[in-house]
Amino acid sequence: MLGMEEKIKIFKALGNETRFLIFKNVFTGGYACSIDESKPKDDIIAQATCVTTIAEHFNFSLPTISRHLKELKDANIIIMTKKSNKIYIEPNPEIIRELSSCFTDLVNNYNNMFQFDNTKSFD
Repeated sequence: MLGMEEKIKIFKALGNETRFLIFKNVFTGGYACSIDESKPKDDIIAQATCVTTIAEHFNFSLPTISRHLKELKDANIIIMTKKSNKIYIEPNPEIIRELSSCFTDLVNNYNNMFQFDNTKSFD
């Protein structure tokens, strides 16, 4: 279960527009790497995105993108794996699933506590 400090670290990491866009595109497969399609689907190299591909989508230097990726990695919402001379990025769906569950619990608790009626207007 995510602790408060871990959640805050995630929100801080995603609070930057560039990091959020990087994460969103890594998580949704918005970047394509020139990787070997013949590899098995459970092979990290066949599924992950390489750093240089991410950098091509932004008007920043590779070191700047690397710093953004480090923030996302430190927040544990992406996983970085070095293979040969490339670093591959993949999302950490378990952490995002757990964070999503936290929001679901908050909404459910709110609804239960206040017996929220979404048919009422707040005009």
